[in-house]
Amino acid sequence: MSIPVTPRLHDHLAEAIKDPDPIRVGDDLICLRFETMKVYSALGAVRHLLETGAVRPGDTLIDSSSGIYAHALALACHRYGMKCHIVGSTTVDRTLRIQLEILGATVEQVPSSNDLQLDQNLRVRRIAEILRDNPTYHWMQQYHDDIHYLGYGAVADLVAQLVPAGPLCLVGGVGTGASTGAIAEYLRDRGRDVNLVGVQPFGSVTFGAGHTQDPDMIIAGIGSSIEFRNVRHELYDRLHWVSFDYAMSAAVDLLRTSGVFAGLSAGAAYLTALWEHTCDSARTHVFLAADTGTRYVESAFARHAEARPIAGLRPREIDSLDQLAVPWSAMSWHRRASVRTQREQFPSATPSH
Repeated sequence: MSIPVTPRLHDHLAEAIKDPDPIRVGDDLICLRFETMKVYSALGAVRHLLETGAVRPGDTLIDSSSGIYAHALALACHRYGMKCHIVGSTTVDRTLRIQLEILGATVEQVPSSNDLQLDQNLRVRRIAEILRDNPTYHWMQQYHDDIHYLGYGAVADLVAQLVPAGPLCLVGGVGTGASTGAIAEYLRDRGRDVNLVGVQPFGSVTFGAGHTQDPDMIIAGIGSSIEFRNVRHELYDRLHWVSFDYAMSAAVDLLRTSGVFAGLSAGAAYLTALWEHTCDSARTHVFLAADTGTRYVESAFARHAEARPIAGLRPREIDSLDQLAVPWSAMSWHRRASVRTQREQFPSATPSH
C-alpha cells in the first residue's frame, strides 16, 4: 500500500518529520508510524496562537512532557521563532535532552518516581511556580486546551487517502485526547464510519482506572493520574487498559514481525488492534505508533527475552470499571460522557469504592 508523493523541499525539519510512514502489518491492519506524532499538535497550536495574536514571536512557551510533546514543542518553537521551556519527567533521556537544549529549549526534570500521580503532580506544581515568577510565559496546556486538536485534520486526510472507502477502526493511546480523538472526529465530520478504540495504562484516571496500578512501570504519555480536560470521552467506542508487560511483549513482536521499532504505547495499540480485528474483521484497523522505540531500549526492548508470545494473550472483557484487572482489560464505552458525569448517570460503570 502506498500513496504517490511529490517530493518537495521543506522549510523546516518539523514539517518534514511530521508525516507518518503507513505500513501494512497484517490483513486490513495498518500502522501509522510517526517519528514524533505530536509535531502535528504543537505546530497547529503554535501557528494558531501566533495568527490570533495570543503570543508573539520571541515569547516563551512552557509545558510539561514525558518526552514526545517536549520534542514537538521545541521543534515548533524553533520553527516559529519562539522560546521554549520544558518541565519534563525522567523519561526525557539524555539523547532527547541534548537535542532540546541545542534547539534552544530550557529543560528541567522532576525527581524520579514510578508513581504516576506523584510524577504528574510534581510537574504541574513546578509549572505553577514558574508561571508565578514569569507571568509573561504562555502555558501550552497540552493536557487541557482544545487548541491541540487543530493539527490533526491533516492526519485524518492521510487516513482517508490510505483507506478511501469502507468502515474504519482507529486504535491508539488516549493520552491528552488530542490525537486519537481528534483524528476520529475529523474523519467522522467527513462522513466516515469510524470506531474509535482508546488505549490506557493502569492507574490513569481519564476513563476511571485511578484505583488500579501496574506492578511494573508506567507507560508514559497515554494516561495520567490527573484529569485531562481536553479528552472528549463521548468520541470513544471501546477502551483497553494494557500493562507494561503486555505492551512490551507486543512492541517486541511488532519489531520482530514487521521491522517497526516503536514505543510502548505503539505496542499496546498493536496488541489492541489485533484483538479488535478478530472481533470485527469487516473494518480496516489503523493503529498509531506515536514515537520510535529509542527511549525504551533499556526499560523494555533490552528485556525482549522476557516477551510473551502475543498469540496467546486475551483481554478480560468487563462491563464496569470495578472489574478492571491487570494485565489487560477491555470495555465497550459506547461514546458515553466522562467518568465524572457517569457517576451521576451510570452508577454501575464506576468503581464501587
